[in-house]
Amino acid sequence: MALAISLLSLQPRPSPSFFTCHLTSPSPGIPLSPPPPPPPPPALFLSQDPKSNPISSSSCALHCPHFQSCSGCTHEYNLHHPPILDEAIEFFRSIGVSNFTFDSCRLWGWRCRAKLAVRGSSIKPLIGLYEEGTHNVVDIPECKAHHPSINAAVDLLKQAMAELNIMPYDEDKGTGELRYVQMAVTTYNTSLPAAERYRKGKVQIALVWNSRNESSPSFGKLNALANYMWIRGGPKREVHLIHSIWANFQTSTNNVIFGNRWRHLLGERDFWEHVGGIDVSMVPSSFGQANTRAFDSLLRKLQKYVPYGASVVDLYAGAGVIGLSLAATRKCRSVKCVEVNKEAKLSFEKTVSRLPTTSDCSISWHQADTSKEPLPWLMGSDVVVVDPPRKGLDSSLLTALQSLSSIKIKHNLPESTERKVKTEKRPWILRQRETSTHSDGQMAQDEIQSLPQTLIYISCGWDSFKEDCMSLLSSKEWHLDKAHGYNFFPGTQSVEVLAVFKRGSGVNIKRKKSGKKKRITSGAFGHP
Repeated sequence: MALAISLLSLQPRPSPSFFTCHLTSPSPGIPLSPPPPPPPPPALFLSQDPKSNPISSSSCALHCPHFQSCSGCTHEYNLHHPPILDEAIEFFRSIGVSNFTFDSCRLWGWRCRAKLAVRGSSIKPLIGLYEEGTHNVVDIPECKAHHPSINAAVDLLKQAMAELNIMPYDEDKGTGELRYVQMAVTTYNTSLPAAERYRKGKVQIALVWNSRNESSPSFGKLNALANYMWIRGGPKREVHLIHSIWANFQTSTNNVIFGNRWRHLLGERDFWEHVGGIDVSMVPSSFGQANTRAFDSLLRKLQKYVPYGASVVDLYAGAGVIGLSLAATRKCRSVKCVEVNKEAKLSFEKTVSRLPTTSDCSISWHQADTSKEPLPWLMGSDVVVVDPPRKGLDSSLLTALQSLSSIKIKHNLPESTERKVKTEKRPWILRQRETSTHSDGQMAQDEIQSLPQTLIYISCGWDSFKEDCMSLLSSKEWHLDKAHGYNFFPGTQSVEVLAVFKRGSGVNIKRKKSGKKKRITSGAFGHP
């Protein structure tokens, strides 16, 4: 799916937060290619309690030479306490959630995925973000948010451009060769001790080339660029910096970053990361969380709110990372991943191939738009997980969630659901114990008759979350049981929220179900 150039502002999906400050041992942030720049401040990992804030402003300062000229970060001090946090605390307190928590995670060197514009000249390329409100690129070679491997790979790319006379893209004229570069770091390396894997992460480089395909006259220069970087940063070097190199071909004059044509040039084809207890496959065109460590922390928390053996539907699923992590860690009865982008299916299938073979879970991936007839996807699930884009839930899905009590459960599927199953374009289904693929599209009878009792909402847009939250609460169909915040993007005015809603309007529902939860889930709903 094409990505607009506005993504270059590096204001990714928002993330919420709270705290009880304690520091772990520093994690070195040393670049992987010489000469090393001065190391950033030691990595802080914070879990905070809103009632106390013993960390000084200066100890959590950005210390970045590009601050103010670069549009990526909006505040320089108190990285552990984004400005929006106080508003989030007060919002949750006002609706009866007084135990909202905030996890600040890594404050520097956290960004493991970056899309950067390439402008300037071959001798002095500018690789970075747009200056606020313009298309003037700000060079950010010492970015403190970037994983050190990204900065090292950008430095190597600049060397290669200068030596090979690779011309950066000129937006006004539509000329030049290299338009953008995407750097994605994988910290998955089982040959290293766990403590070293993050620091020694390798970079998947995607070069966005200003031509239609491999047949263009400039393809030879693209190959030379890739080979130059591979020879100096590949596996034969003392410091193995580069995981792989890909090419994307794009000639559009609009603000879209990626074209539709990709080619693998060098290195490993498969890109793996380990999050949420599973190995996850990613391709360069995949949506991936920029803050790998924070996302893993969120997934580990989310898993505690899903009962063992539950039936789960994962909406806005992408490649199904959330749903598949639940299938593996919570021994779910079934997991349905629903995503509108068909390109996510390949990553889903590869990820499934590495799931434990001991589980007995029916896992399926469906290409579908949840804004159209969302009710059939809710039917038969115990837990609904939603991870919508910044704009929040589609209005039709929100309406369906607000009106579940009015649905009369029948022994047969509702007409709309029957129609959905018949017209479904061969959903990819795997029953792990049988290790077979089939597409019968059938649901178990007990699933057909059930409606979700838990809604887990992962928010990347604070304003849209507040609106959706109030709509769900005002319907009396749901009450907010728990809320947790995560500092996915230190230095920005954003907060990632993990909110757990339960069916019913409040206290009576909690009291009625508390004993059963303890008996069935062995404390799965409690805090760690």
